[in-house]
Amino acid sequence: MTSGRLCLVTGATGYIGGRLVPELLAAGYRVRCASRHPGNLRDHPWAGDVEAVEADVLDAGSLRAALDGVDVAYYLVHAMGGGEDFRERDRRAARTFAGAAREAGASRVVYLGGLYSGGRLSEHLRSRAEVAEILLEAGVPVAVLRAAVIIGSGSVSFEMLRHLTERLPAMVTPRWVRSRIQPIAIRDVLRYLVGAAALPPEVSRGFDIGGPDVLTYRDMMQRYAAVAGLPRRVILPVPVLSPWLSSLWVGLITPVPGGLARPLVGSLTSEVVCREHDIAEYVPDPPGGLLGFDDAVRLALQRVREAGVGTRWSSAPVPGAPSDPLPTDPDWAGGSLYVDEREARTAAPPEAVWRVVEGIGGDNGWYSLPVAWRLRGLLDRLSGGVGLRRGRRDPARLRTGDALDFWRVEAVEPGRLLRLRAEMRLPGRAWLELAVRPGERGGSVYTQRAVFSPHGLLGHLYWRSISPFHALVFGGMPRNIVRAAVAGAGRDRTPTAGPR
Repeated sequence: MTSGRLCLVTGATGYIGGRLVPELLAAGYRVRCASRHPGNLRDHPWAGDVEAVEADVLDAGSLRAALDGVDVAYYLVHAMGGGEDFRERDRRAARTFAGAAREAGASRVVYLGGLYSGGRLSEHLRSRAEVAEILLEAGVPVAVLRAAVIIGSGSVSFEMLRHLTERLPAMVTPRWVRSRIQPIAIRDVLRYLVGAAALPPEVSRGFDIGGPDVLTYRDMMQRYAAVAGLPRRVILPVPVLSPWLSSLWVGLITPVPGGLARPLVGSLTSEVVCREHDIAEYVPDPPGGLLGFDDAVRLALQRVREAGVGTRWSSAPVPGAPSDPLPTDPDWAGGSLYVDEREARTAAPPEAVWRVVEGIGGDNGWYSLPVAWRLRGLLDRLSGGVGLRRGRRDPARLRTGDALDFWRVEAVEPGRLLRLRAEMRLPGRAWLELAVRPGERGGSVYTQRAVFSPHGLLGHLYWRSISPFHALVFGGMPRNIVRAAVAGAGRDRTPTAGPR
């Protein structure tokens, strides 16, 4: 019985946290979501059913307030891909959270960590193991769930597997494609996370969780190809590709940036197979058994094709990316904000223009010089940034906090305003604001603002060096956007054929 117990979910803006929240609500729990930017939660379908609070896992004061009255605390944050000192930051965050949970009198902490089978661990897996040890010493009952590759629509592991397999009919691969892996479906991960909230108070330990299949990464690519209806892949392992070189290769072929690919690839160099299945004693397997790899892939692909991806790996903010809101006063930056502002009027109604604006990016592109956008994305990836290939979570709808190519959605006012914050590598901070309003004599007015706040001399030089290209890149966008809106409005007015 849940009896309306209160659960705190940290990392609710991320892939796992965003999917766990509705599962906890469905199970009868009350949910409080802690985030550094709680405003990013407001567009989620469950936002009205939870309490959103601002908290930082490195700030003990904010955590104590967030944990007040909490029964079960979910720790779903980590610094993977967050720079060279990520292990130290993970340790500090775990100690801070453990202390706050103990002081608040939480009855349980639940942590989703990484699966390992002994031997030499990657930096990423070692950090996950250290966090688990710190939490287990918190002085409150702790459940550590250790998972390897998680298969689900939008998961970083699935996206990496999908793009490698679909884009490369033949490939030369590193030795880690022969490592044994026990993947698990996101559906079963969520079932275990919810079930862990009701563990008996005397249970404080780690549990290995995995699906029914033990495969090599090579097996996973071949079986993905079979499920997706692709020809069998030609895979030739070679001994010369190091994990570092492999991560560069993954970063170029898939939407996963190199900074995130490195810890993932490093984890795959070790064997990650469950050593026990003790969790079944407390959270029994479902009647049909755990979801197998092929069925998990089939279900994930169905979600992708139906645009039913609730959260993606890119849902969480990029470590180190700027998160400040668009400044409203130029004095905020010492009077050195650069602005490129453009406008276009059209006979198309505002709703037709808004459909184009909200559908921008991803497969729809940016309505000006595709080669220039692709080149900018490639340069960003080569410099270690996210590049242009993160795409969209949904082909038609955006919500606050969504990743959109190399932007992050900072604000959405449906029918009126879309504001994007750049997450590319820049010597400053940048925003792109797209707005629609009704025209005074019918039709609508589209306005577009690119804003740049430079960091130092390099930032000023950067803006001045690219200014000549703005007329080509930003200048064509209003014209092409309203043109697409007119075409869309025309299709809306075209009568459909009736029954014959």
